[in-house]
Amino acid sequence: MPRWLPRAMVLALALIAAFQLGSWAFHQVTGLLINILIAFFLALAIEPAVSRMAARGMRRGLATFLVFLGLAVVTAGFVTLLGSMLAGQIVKMIEGFPEYLDSLINWANAKFHTNLRRVDIQEGLLHSDWLRKYAQNSAAGVLDVSTQVLGGLFRLLTITLFSFYFAADGPRLRRALCSVLPPARQAEVLRAWEIAVDKTGGYLYSRGLMALASGIAHYILLQALDVPYAPVLGVWVGLVSQFIPTIGTYLAGALPMLIAFTVNPWYALWVLVFVVIYQQFENYMLQPKLTSKTVDIHPAVAFGSVIAGTALLGAVGALIAIPAVATLQAFLGAYVKRYAVMDDPRVQGHRRRQGTAPGLLTRARQLWERRPAAGTGTAAGRGTTADTPTREPAAAEEGSAGD
Repeated sequence: MPRWLPRAMVLALALIAAFQLGSWAFHQVTGLLINILIAFFLALAIEPAVSRMAARGMRRGLATFLVFLGLAVVTAGFVTLLGSMLAGQIVKMIEGFPEYLDSLINWANAKFHTNLRRVDIQEGLLHSDWLRKYAQNSAAGVLDVSTQVLGGLFRLLTITLFSFYFAADGPRLRRALCSVLPPARQAEVLRAWEIAVDKTGGYLYSRGLMALASGIAHYILLQALDVPYAPVLGVWVGLVSQFIPTIGTYLAGALPMLIAFTVNPWYALWVLVFVVIYQQFENYMLQPKLTSKTVDIHPAVAFGSVIAGTALLGAVGALIAIPAVATLQAFLGAYVKRYAVMDDPRVQGHRRRQGTAPGLLTRARQLWERRPAAGTGTAAGRGTTADTPTREPAAAEEGSAGD
């Protein structure tokens, strides 16, 4: 056995063990890394407001606290108003359920010539195995729901804490990052940071515009249908559909449908149809145009980045994909050398005119006419005396072409 073989085997096993340990550690902290990424983009979003308040003499920590306090107050007020509205509508729906059931029973009796009674249906539901199994499963799932709620609150606290530190200690963080880089790299890092702040702000601005448009459109529909709490429902649809990726549209449309059902069951169907149609209009017309203007990326790139972000990080990737791609595109654009484009009709997708370049038939005819001259020159090259008179004009033509 060569002397180096045991050492090589030990080294290979050590590298495999280190790779496995690193992979295990990375998978264990993946959730924390995603929370830090969300906190970083949240800090970039509030950076303009914090910097503006700090420029007026306020400490950055106090400015960051005030910004977060304002966001918390607005969110808590909106959730409280929405919760009270939802609770009132649920109570109203439960109180009116016997009337809905009576109307349904009367319709079924008149349509199918049956003799159903509400008392029989209620007793059948109360003593059914389905209801008993549903109650058991719900009781068993209370613990899981409580665990998920506590996990969500802990994650929210982690994101808030990291974003607070990123925003409050932004200058210190940038100084610490630049201290380990040469001066040329420091300028690039600061420029990338500034671009990220601008693009994230532009993305939130575009989302705010789309939330405003969605809220107004749904408010007009709900007001026309005389659905109660139309302004609050419009705000709910606008915010949830734009700032909760992937499932935000379905969550946003479910509540207006529920409230509309308490007024008239057909109104719920109309709300569903309007939500679907408006979502298609927003996805294919409104969102690409607003995103391309505020974030300065092509609509196809924005759509593809959302799909790629969803595939990589799920809902979080869908939310931060567009500002991340816009930042990367703007940063790399400074290092791509660009040239002036020549004035050619083909750039605009037009064909060149017939006089500027010979067509396919013209070139084929020219090649066909040159075949005898080419054959003569070949024969002359072999020394055939019969072709000598025709060789001189061909040579003359070649000389003139060369001149």
